[in-house]
Amino acid sequence: MKKVSAVNLGKLLEDFSQIEKKMSELHGSNNLLRLQLEKANRLLAISQSKEESAKKECATLQNMIKSLQQTIESQCNLRDENEKLKKIAQTLEQTLKANEQEYNNQIDGLLREAESKKEEHKLEQRKIYCNMSRKIETKEEEHKQLIEKKDLEILELMTQLRAQEKDKQNEIIKLQIEFSAKLARNQNKSPKPYPDPSALPSNIYRRKLQHFQDEKNKEIQVLRNTIRDLEQRLSGRQDFYLKRRQF
Repeated sequence: MKKVSAVNLGKLLEDFSQIEKKMSELHGSNNLLRLQLEKANRLLAISQSKEESAKKECATLQNMIKSLQQTIESQCNLRDENEKLKKIAQTLEQTLKANEQEYNNQIDGLLREAESKKEEHKLEQRKIYCNMSRKIETKEEEHKQLIEKKDLEILELMTQLRAQEKDKQNEIIKLQIEFSAKLARNQNKSPKPYPDPSALPSNIYRRKLQHFQDEKNKEIQVLRNTIRDLEQRLSGRQDFYLKRRQF
């Protein structure tokens, strides 16, 4: 019994030493593991922080990718729209060229028509000018004949006026001579107690002479008015034909 106890105790001490050794090793391992755990936790925190940053960066990149996709899609749409606009522009340019050619053709036609109308107008003007010239020449000839006729009438009236003035002047001289002779005869007669009767014939002769002279002046004035009226008519017609000729 004592041997068994001794063996067991030794073994127990040995085992205890082994266990203690193991415990020391385990404690060292635990310390090492604790250090590694702390390091791992620090690395985990750093990794988590990096993961958060990566997530944020990833979200930013995703947004950028979405924006780029939208931009690319817009560019594609713009490219398609640009192609459509190019085709429309080409179509419009062709239509514009066709319209421009048609417009130029119309302008050329209108210019030719205007030139033709201009020539026709010139011919019509020449015809009208020739007709007007012939009419004016005819009217001028008629007017010339009328002026000559009126000039002859005026000359005849002036001749008549001079003749009448001469006749009236002769009659006035004759009456003055008769009046002077009668007045001299009456003055040579002897005076009488009653009023001088020579005053009566003298007054009668004076009145007759004045009346005759007034009648003569009236006739002369009528002739002068007639001549002036004829001259005004001729002058008015000359001005009218002169204006028409200038036109």
